[in-house]
Amino acid sequence: MIVLDRVRKQYADGTVAVNELSLDVAEGEIAVLVGPSGCGKTTTMRMINRLVEPTSGRILVDGDDITSVDRVTLRRRMGYVIQQVGLFPHQTVADNVATVPQLLGWDKRRTRARVSELLELVGLEPDRHAKRYPHELSGGQRQRVGVARALAADPPVLLMDEPFGAVDPIARDRLQAEFLRLQEQVRKTIVFVTHDIDEAIRLGDRIAVMRVGGHLEQYADPSVLLSEPATEFVADFVGADRTLRRLSVLHVRPDGLVDWPRVQNGSDAPQAFDAYDADWLLIDDGQPKWLRRSDGARVDSAVIDVGATLADALAAYLAHEGPGVVVRSEQQTLGVLTGPQILAAARR
Repeated sequence: MIVLDRVRKQYADGTVAVNELSLDVAEGEIAVLVGPSGCGKTTTMRMINRLVEPTSGRILVDGDDITSVDRVTLRRRMGYVIQQVGLFPHQTVADNVATVPQLLGWDKRRTRARVSELLELVGLEPDRHAKRYPHELSGGQRQRVGVARALAADPPVLLMDEPFGAVDPIARDRLQAEFLRLQEQVRKTIVFVTHDIDEAIRLGDRIAVMRVGGHLEQYADPSVLLSEPATEFVADFVGADRTLRRLSVLHVRPDGLVDWPRVQNGSDAPQAFDAYDADWLLIDDGQPKWLRRSDGARVDSAVIDVGATLADALAAYLAHEGPGVVVRSEQQTLGVLTGPQILAAARR
């Protein structure tokens, strides 16, 4: 756990970078610091590993006041990933990942095994990538190596300063998805800095919105931040379209779905249309389709899994004809999520 207690950073010229900041990051949680340039988010992160010394206040990591811990020892307890990665260009991927284990005196066999394990964990085949050099990798691949290096000695805390900011949007989306998958496996306590509110909403368990001068405006989980912004600054920062952004943090549940009228193959459709007084029927014979009453056409249905976000559900709904989205679990149809239901959920 990380605790910041009334932390302040003021420079010699009188500039206040961080002002009386108090927040905590629970074990295994991703806390995202977000805000405009100059709000102190990177300074806050650098104070946690003592790259920057606070002027006042306390920072505790797993109960230890960081000022009572040797800087080198402290930093070896933390992985650190930055935007430009900072790989050593003259070293191979394997040697880059092995940097901290070698500093800690691990033997070669243990180090090699750890390097292979981590490369597989971040989605890079060891046989293919271990002997390559950073200039032979794409930006996204270099970022993955940076994450692997930060995890090499299995630190409990991971600090990430805009790690995906320098890659193209497609690679960034994939890296974010891979990061969430990775966190499900390793469960690190993570402080993540970004200026992108959409990235913060997607990745954060809790989000700290900061404004210039290092003032904390709100610290809350994404759903609360979007539905109940604490100040006008937060409301402006998350944007007027925060109702749509909420869909990305709300998930499709098995309860509340419509048990839509369905037939097995369409042969009994005329009687079913009359019986249910419906304009659409669901043909559920393995691959769900909609049957339209007006012309008897069969239309591919939008299908999502239970647990998907409402943003995914809305995208699927808009991309297909029909009254709603079929929700499945392990290939079993649970029901239908209608368009009005999705919109109602966004407005709540």
